[in-house]
Amino acid sequence: MTSRAEPVTRLSQGSAEAIDRAIALEAPVAVEFNGIGYAVMMMSPADLSAFALGFALTERIAESPADLIDVDVAHVPAGIVLRIIVSPQAAERIGERVRHRTSDTGCGLCGIASLESLTRPLPAPPAPMAIDADAIHRALGALRDHQPLGAATGATHAAAFCTPDGAIVAAAEDVGRHNALDKLIGRIGGHASAPGFAVVTSRISFEMADKALVARFPLLVGISAPTSMAVDHARANGLGLVALARSDSMLVLNDPAAPARVTDSAQ
Repeated sequence: MTSRAEPVTRLSQGSAEAIDRAIALEAPVAVEFNGIGYAVMMMSPADLSAFALGFALTERIAESPADLIDVDVAHVPAGIVLRIIVSPQAAERIGERVRHRTSDTGCGLCGIASLESLTRPLPAPPAPMAIDADAIHRALGALRDHQPLGAATGATHAAAFCTPDGAIVAAAEDVGRHNALDKLIGRIGGHASAPGFAVVTSRISFEMADKALVARFPLLVGISAPTSMAVDHARANGLGLVALARSDSMLVLNDPAAPARVTDSAQ
């Protein structure tokens, strides 16, 4: 279950109406790696197996999906325990990552203790992808159809992976933007195995750009603005970056393919 009905009063143009409103569920999910407590995430309690894979990869504990041996979801009185068993090789990285975390976080980077930890290794970037405004508009127009929880509650973020022409092939939702992107990465098997781009219904922070780079997305599109660190991270590592994507306009922040190759058949 990802939402629940709550009685509310809707005020509109001087009237008051009692209705039931779907409310997005948020739950504490304690993440364990090989029995070691790692983080407590406040998130939508769904798609947790996909989240486990995406989170393990973007935290650099797992290097590939093969490093995940088992995932168990245990419901306890205080919330949910997500028990992840990883390979011996991956287990060697758990202690080092735990030492870099200073608090329970809502993303994979907020809890690290040192600035040096921001420069963690990244995989080789994929070939640059030309930015096609028509394809991005097409993806944005179809995204609502892949947000059933968002449509019911108005309280979640979404992330989607799209083909080069803008067709959505996978999508995920969560109350947390980082969690939605991790779930998407898990759903596509850990990384982009075919050409395409990712769309997120949020601002693009350093963490979001970093997760896109780990997943080897050539292009990340956001409907809101990016941060300076996200732009710098994208430019330094070959990630195409488009922000403030709307039905009538968008901002290209980084185009590794060629800045002059932004296309729009409507022009």
